[in-house]
Amino acid sequence: MDYNRYKDETSLNFDVLKEIGSIGTGNAATALSTVLGRKISMTLPEVKLVEFNKAIYELGGPEKIVAAVLVEFSGEVHGVMLFLQNLKFINVVMEGLLERHIDDLRDITEMEVSALTEVGNIIISSYVNALSSLTGITMNLSVPSVSINMLGGIMNVPIAMYGYTMDKLLTINGTFECDGEEVYSRLLMLPNEESLDYIMQKLGVAN
Repeated sequence: MDYNRYKDETSLNFDVLKEIGSIGTGNAATALSTVLGRKISMTLPEVKLVEFNKAIYELGGPEKIVAAVLVEFSGEVHGVMLFLQNLKFINVVMEGLLERHIDDLRDITEMEVSALTEVGNIIISSYVNALSSLTGITMNLSVPSVSINMLGGIMNVPIAMYGYTMDKLLTINGTFECDGEEVYSRLLMLPNEESLDYIMQKLGVAN
């Protein structure tokens, strides 16, 4: 497959991808409401195909400190997914699960890391299940890992794994509303070249 045909966002049917994002968003909001014991809704997500460097700056710049949950997917398709959590989102999780508040991510405890990993895994699984449901593609998820670091360092992981074949990734930008307060989240998906083509074929939007 010639990945150049995905160089322009207009070459992808983003209505289909937004449908996946919408289903995943609804599933994620329901799961989070159950886990945190709070009423949570989510806006319709913004789905974009973005170059690595541009994505880093759109997400806050390479020096921004974030927590990221990373999961590899395999089976019929291969790649990685990253769920990025900023401090505001993290405190919604901490207050709901552990009745704690964090002022500095660098001071986070092992128990708090475990909570972030669990929530990140819930979010990623919600979107993967939505994608699998619409495409019929089997996707197996690895055990999630979490990293708290500067965004530039975190993004080096998927770039090192698949950046040699792909120079772009799919970003799903959603907004949680928790008790009237808006909290932003970012989900990044980087399939390898063949997998993106296969997903598009299954969705019926490949050229």
